[in-house]
Amino acid sequence: MIRFKLRELISRWEFKAQRRLTLTELGEATGIVRTTLSRMTGPKPFNSTTNNLDELCRFFDCQIGDLVEYVHDADPPLAKNVRAE
Repeated sequence: MIRFKLRELISRWEFKAQRRLTLTELGEATGIVRTTLSRMTGPKPFNSTTNNLDELCRFFDCQIGDLVEYVHDADPPLAKNVRAE
């Protein structure tokens, strides 16, 4: 599963700027709809476009690995008809 680390980036930005960053403000700065940003900060997996990821990396001046990480699922579903080589 892909996990967004958007909350962490917002927190770092707020600490550096010494002020709060709302999702509305972030949305206005990046062109990403607030509901999309809200879903990216939530606990459930969310599918986003690479364009959104690009805009967030540009805003936070970070690499993609600072924004997302791969987390192994506890019990990944077994692929049907796939044999280990």
